[in-house]
Amino acid sequence: MNKTTFEFKAEIKQLLNILVHSLYTNKEIFLRELISNASDASDKLRFNQIKGMEIENSNLELEIKISADKKKNILRIRDFGIGMTVDEIIENIGTIAKSGTGEFLKILSESKENVSNLIGKFGVGFYSVFMVAEKVIVKSKSYKIGEKAVIWESDGLGSYTLSEMEDNFERGTEVEIFLKEEEKDFTEDYRLENIIKTHSNFISFPIKLGEKQINTVSALWREPKSSIKKEQYDEFFKSFTYDSEPPMEVIHTSVDAPIQFTSLLFIPKKNFDFFGYNRDNYGLDLYVRRVLIQHQNKELLPEYLSFVKGIVESEDIPLNISRETLQQNIIFNKISSSVTTTVLSHLMKMAKDRAEEYEVFWKEHGRVFTLGYGDYANQEKWLDLYRFNSSFNENEKQLTSFERYVARMKEGQKEIYYIFGQSREAVETAAQTEIFKKKGIEIIYLFDPLDEFAINSVRKYKEFEIKSVDQADLSKLEKFTDEKLDDKKTEELSKDEKLQLSSLFEKMKEILGDKVTAVKESKRLSDSPVVLLNPDDSISATMQKIMQISQNDKSIPKRIMEVNPDHILVRNLLKVYKANNNDPYISDVTNQLYQGALLLEGYLHDPHQLVKNINKMLEKSSSWYTQINSL
Repeated sequence: MNKTTFEFKAEIKQLLNILVHSLYTNKEIFLRELISNASDASDKLRFNQIKGMEIENSNLELEIKISADKKKNILRIRDFGIGMTVDEIIENIGTIAKSGTGEFLKILSESKENVSNLIGKFGVGFYSVFMVAEKVIVKSKSYKIGEKAVIWESDGLGSYTLSEMEDNFERGTEVEIFLKEEEKDFTEDYRLENIIKTHSNFISFPIKLGEKQINTVSALWREPKSSIKKEQYDEFFKSFTYDSEPPMEVIHTSVDAPIQFTSLLFIPKKNFDFFGYNRDNYGLDLYVRRVLIQHQNKELLPEYLSFVKGIVESEDIPLNISRETLQQNIIFNKISSSVTTTVLSHLMKMAKDRAEEYEVFWKEHGRVFTLGYGDYANQEKWLDLYRFNSSFNENEKQLTSFERYVARMKEGQKEIYYIFGQSREAVETAAQTEIFKKKGIEIIYLFDPLDEFAINSVRKYKEFEIKSVDQADLSKLEKFTDEKLDDKKTEELSKDEKLQLSSLFEKMKEILGDKVTAVKESKRLSDSPVVLLNPDDSISATMQKIMQISQNDKSIPKRIMEVNPDHILVRNLLKVYKANNNDPYISDVTNQLYQGALLLEGYLHDPHQLVKNINKMLEKSSSWYTQINSL
C-alpha cells in the first residue's frame, strides 16, 4: 500500500490543538498512557494464546521495551502484543470514533483541573503524546497470520498518513516519538525510570529501559496470602514507603463480591509526623489493572486512619477516570467504605487478642486516631478502640478502655467521668476530683486538648453519659458509700457558726465582686479550701478555654467559687470574721484563694499580684512564728 494521507475529524483537530498549544504541569502522563496501552496489547495477545489461536511470531517474549536516542531526541516504546491491522489502526488511532472526544472537550473546557487528570477517561490517552512530540510514528503488525506491518505517522496538526512496511517488523507495536526540543529530558534514563516506577511499577510484563528491567517489584497484593512470607511483606513495605523498619501490622484482603478489589495495607511502627511538616504525606495508592490511577488518594480512608500506608486495586473502576469523577463514583465509594471497615475490624481484633501490642500501636498512632470522633458511621467501633489513662491505672503510661471502665463501675453508676489536665500529677491533685476519690469512683484522665474535644463531642458510650468532673451532679454521687475515710475529723459547726459562715461567704462575694457569680458551700471538697466551677454545666471548663483560645478571647470567665467549710484555713478565717468582719486579713485570704484557684485552672495570666500577696502573708506569718517561739 502506498502512503495515503487522511484528515482527522474536526473534534480530533480541536483536541490536538489543545494538547499541542497548552501547557500542562504533568506532561509525563503520556508515558503512563503508552505503557498502559502496551500492557493491554500484551494481555490481549496472551488471552488469544490461551484460547489456542494461531499467533504470528509465537515465540516472542511478552515485554515492553523503552529506548532513547539522545542525539536525535527520539523516544521509543515497543511491545510484542496483539498488534494492529490497517483497519484497526484507523479505528483505534485515526478516528477514535467510540471515545467520546466531543464530551471530553466539553468537560475540559468547563473543568479547572489539570488535563492529565482527565486525559485517559474518554479514550484519548494516546493523543497525550503530542504534549511532548513534534512527530509520532507508530509501527504495528497484527498477531494474525499473513497480515503486513503498518506505519501510522502524524505531526498532530490535522492529518496522518498510513502505509505498509516491507521490512521484517515483528509482531506488536512500536511508538516512535520525535520529541520537541524543550522536552529532551524525556530521553534521560533517570527521568524515564522515575516515571515508570511512579506510574507503572506493577505492570505484569517486564518493562525494560535498555537492558535494565525497571519494574522489579511484583504486585504482591495480587498474590494469595497463603503463599506470601513475612519477609516478602517487609521488603515490599520498605520499598514502597522508604521506611527503614518493617511494618507493625499487615492487612491483606481480597474481596470478590459485591465489588471486586484487593488491598495491601500497612501500619508503620512509627508515625509519619501527620501533625508536623509532613502533614499531607498520606493516602493510599489507587491502581486499576496494575496501573497507578492516583498516588496518595485521600478519600479511600478517613483522615483519622491516615497512618495506614498501602495500595488498593480494583478491576471494577474504569481504567482512566478523573479525580473529579472518582469522588462521585459509586463503586469507589463502596470500596472506600469497605477498606475503612477492614482496617477498623483488624484493629478491633488486635485490641482483643493482642492487647499489649495494641497499646504500642495506640501510643504511636493514637493522636491521629483520636480525630475519628466525628466518623458517626463507625463511632461505636471508634469508642471501643479509643484508649486513655485513668485513676485506676498506677501510672501515666498505662492505658484502659471504655469497656474496662464500664466493667469497673459502681452498681447504680450511670455516668462516666473525666478530667483534663497537663499531667497526671495535675489531675490527681485537682480539687474537682476529691469527691470521686472519696467515693472510689474512677475518673478518665485526659492530657491532650484533642482528647478533651473528642470526648466532649461524643458525650456517650453505649447507655452511659460521659461528663466532665466539674459538671457532675452531686446528688448522684452522694448516694455512693464513702470508701476513703476522713482521718481529719472536723468539729461540727454550731447553728450560730453556720449563720456566721453564710455571712462570711457573702463577705467573700463582696470582696471578689464581679469576678465570681457566687460564693457558696461545697459538698465536693475534702482536702482543698476552694474550687472554681463553671456555672454553665453544658460545657466543661477546658472546652470553655479552648473556645476562648479559638476566638482569641483572653478574658477570665466568671465562675462559682465553692468553699470547703471543714478546711482548717476556712475555719480560721471564720474565727477572724467573728472577731472583726472587716479585718483586712479576710480580703487578703479571699483574693489569695481566688488567684490560687485561677492559677490551677490556667487562667492567671499575670502572677505578679499573687506573688506579692504570698510574700506579704509570709512576712506576717514569719512575725507571728518568731513571736510565738520567743515566748
